[in-house]
Amino acid sequence: MPQTVENRPVPSNSPASTAPVRLDVWLDVACVFKTRSEAQRACKGGKVHVNGQAAKPHREIKPGDVIEVTRALGRRQRLVVRGTAGQHIAKAQARLLYEDTTPPPSPEEQAMLDLIRLAGPRRRGAPPATPDRRERRRLRREKEGED
Repeated sequence: MPQTVENRPVPSNSPASTAPVRLDVWLDVACVFKTRSEAQRACKGGKVHVNGQAAKPHREIKPGDVIEVTRALGRRQRLVVRGTAGQHIAKAQARLLYEDTTPPPSPEEQAMLDLIRLAGPRRRGAPPATPDRRERRRLRREKEGED
């Protein structure tokens, strides 16, 4: 009997299952974070909650758990676990492991996010590179002219 993930049948050859898996592994496999170490840092930093409680990376999760991830600018992404996998799978299948129930931002919130995005972090110019041959010659001529 094929398992169901997000109310859709999963092919029997799919690695998705209902067995408990470590939280950091699942976050990596489900493509919520790029790497497992990034998922571990988020868990240790208190950015990940499972069923309303702060979660450590070694916590085991199972289908039905609700995961909240705090993203940049205080946005909270809410995911409902639909299946688990202990090894990397294709991104299309990884999206079937959870249901994203994050509410869309309110118009005021969206306006604020747009303003912050437009302002962006203040970036410094490129660090001064070492002068090339032409620039060194120009600097030498200027220096010799001062004497």
